[in-house]
Amino acid sequence: MSLQIGKIASIRTSIWNRRRFQFSVGLLLAIIAPWALRIVLADQDSDLRGLQTAVIGTAIALAAGYYGFRRLSLLPGARASYHIVPSFAISYGIVLAVFFFARLDYSRLQFVASFVLCIAWYYTVYFNLQRQHRLRIGVVPFGDVKAALEITDVSWIYLDDPKSNPGPLDAIVADLHAEIPEEWQRFLADEALAGSLVMHVKQVQESLTGRVAIEHLSENNFGSLIPGIVYAKVKRLADAVTALVVLPIAAPFLVLIGIAVRLDSRGPILFRQKRVGFRGRVFTMYKFRSMMHRPAATEDPRTDAVTRSDDERVTRVGRILRRTRVDELPQLINVLKGEMSWIGPRPEAVALSDWYEKELPFYRYRHIVRPGITGWAQVTQGHVAEVDDVLWKLHYDFYYIKNFSFWVDVLIIARTIRTIFTGFGAR
Repeated sequence: MSLQIGKIASIRTSIWNRRRFQFSVGLLLAIIAPWALRIVLADQDSDLRGLQTAVIGTAIALAAGYYGFRRLSLLPGARASYHIVPSFAISYGIVLAVFFFARLDYSRLQFVASFVLCIAWYYTVYFNLQRQHRLRIGVVPFGDVKAALEITDVSWIYLDDPKSNPGPLDAIVADLHAEIPEEWQRFLADEALAGSLVMHVKQVQESLTGRVAIEHLSENNFGSLIPGIVYAKVKRLADAVTALVVLPIAAPFLVLIGIAVRLDSRGPILFRQKRVGFRGRVFTMYKFRSMMHRPAATEDPRTDAVTRSDDERVTRVGRILRRTRVDELPQLINVLKGEMSWIGPRPEAVALSDWYEKELPFYRYRHIVRPGITGWAQVTQGHVAEVDDVLWKLHYDFYYIKNFSFWVDVLIIARTIRTIFTGFGAR
């Protein structure tokens, strides 16, 4: 469980949950302590050269990393422990890059010590919060609230009487669309005026699970699922720039992978497949071939497009590529062409997309944003193909569209790094 999940902020605060405490002690341990030790142990002035630069840089890195860490921890289902290292690795890495390209002299010992102590401190904060707190959410017993009670890692307190005292609660949830008796309405109003967090059950479900239910979307729901136009344009520019930077750097690596694919089995190095993308347009997606090459499909196109668990068609090299997601790297070409983004709903094969559109309501709506090499559904659910599983995948895709933002993308990047190392959801 994260430090704070979604919009649910803990009312029962402790010193460990206070941001000033977390940040101030972080500065003391990770910036001031190694600086003071370096001053004491220095034999001559030359040992202190660049120390001031390192102190300023690491202080900026810690502040930026802490801000990013807090923002990521507020997102749905975000385990803070997964994002401590990525958050601070990115901020310290950016500062280190500035030092390198600006050719600034800095203390490497101060920099390394600051990073290690910073990570150690915020893991200490995380584990203390984990030991102290489990969300306690009161439930008003009217309307459709049963689905929320199935969510784990939360202590759901069923409220029987508006006058009873259930003890300290982090939030109170109710189906605000249901017919709620007047005494319960007064109870909710009184709790809100007293500073308690009162939320609609759908908001809580979205915050805790990172999914948006789509079975009964109204026109208003569709309006709320329109992604930010400004961020979409900025993201498209960032996609193109980063792809242009990454492609020449990754080129030697891509060549080596291509040789490995070619030596492992007969067939082309690249796998090409028609996928449905942005605004429903069909495009050719590129991947490193990870399966035995067959000139023509021998099965039903829909069945042929599905990768099954322990699929016998997967090659030896292909199994490694799929587990680490390295087979997706040729999609840099699709990103440069504007057909894909680094992050977005995964594009489906035309045969599968046609099947899902017939079976699932509102499936085409996921094409309102560019498809991605990685995405919220991929890092949360993994690879799926059956209609029932795809329905859940749509819930994740719609959550991404509704919360289309820089910070959700950062969270997906952090989870993608974890996925590469764990192989989560690979087939």
